[in-house]
Amino acid sequence: MSEPQEIVLLGKNELVGVVAQLYAEGYRLVQIGCNTLRAAYELNYSFDKDYLFKNLRITVTPGEEVPSISAIYQNSFLYENEIHDLFGIAVTNISVDYHGTLYRTSIKTPFSVDNVRLPEPPKQKAEAPAQKEDRPRQQEAETEGPEGQKE
Repeated sequence: MSEPQEIVLLGKNELVGVVAQLYAEGYRLVQIGCNTLRAAYELNYSFDKDYLFKNLRITVTPGEEVPSISAIYQNSFLYENEIHDLFGIAVTNISVDYHGTLYRTSIKTPFSVDNVRLPEPPKQKAEAPAQKEDRPRQQEAETEGPEGQKE
């Protein structure tokens, strides 16, 4: 049985205050993940306490800066540098800032909105009516006996 996972939607200006509160309550930082959306980025900050997850989610547009939480959770500087290097999101006040050199990639910010081509969602197909050829076969199948013999 899986436990319910809480996702809290925040504005970027609320992030540091909420993270500080989680730290004071004894939560540990599990991960910071980022996803590219059509014209924005979704950042998920996952925390754990007593095997229960709490996830903070913020959405930012290209060019927006995100405040660092490395003053609260020191190890977050690696996640934040990774997000900067791979997505191109500026993270302000990182305790250890690699200035875009944490990763060497052939494409600068390979997961940025400009570099990711998201597929269009599939179009819904209209359900086709049964063809005339299918109907007699269905009727024959209904009248067959236990060993495939017609009754």
